[in-house]
Amino acid sequence: FRCKGKGWRKVMTAGGLVSPVFLETFIITFLAEWGDRSQIATIGLAASMDPYGVTLGGIAGHAVCTGAAVLGGRHMATRISERAVALCGGVLFVLFGVHALMSGVDE
Repeated sequence: FRCKGKGWRKVMTAGGLVSPVFLETFIITFLAEWGDRSQIATIGLAASMDPYGVTLGGIAGHAVCTGAAVLGGRHMATRISERAVALCGGVLFVLFGVHALMSGVDE
């Protein structure tokens, strides 16, 4: 089904109607963040502090960080091609990997 509007489509889910963009973004973010260092640090904070405060702080911090990424990416997309961004990201990923291999782990 299609709704009138910018990119919103009706998708039947258990809870009702959900945008495919919302669903895709949620899944990508959830999988990318699962088990990373910030989640481990948040677990540590929740063990020693108010879990509700930690939850709200984590949600607010992630929302601000993601919002800045979305707005910055939207602005960058008007000036730089997506291919150039992907190429630079790939080159940086390889360079960081080579650096990690060369420098090793501090013990």
